[in-house]
Amino acid sequence: MFGKTEDLVIVLVIVLVLFGAKKLPELSKGIAESVKEVRSGFRDGPEPTRTADTSQSGKKSEVTTKA
Repeated sequence: MFGKTEDLVIVLVIVLVLFGAKKLPELSKGIAESVKEVRSGFRDGPEPTRTADTSQSGKKSEVTTKA
């Protein structure tokens, strides 16, 4: 029904009405910081994860990292 440009304009107008002109810079700053954090997380690699392995000794295994 609408093109991509018209949809984007409608969404931006709705955001402007919901948050107001004074909150938009703060909102965009928060979104930008979140995107930077996610990108740095992907660059740094995965965090070590714990896996439960009770096969032989009955003890849980050590911390491993996913490759």
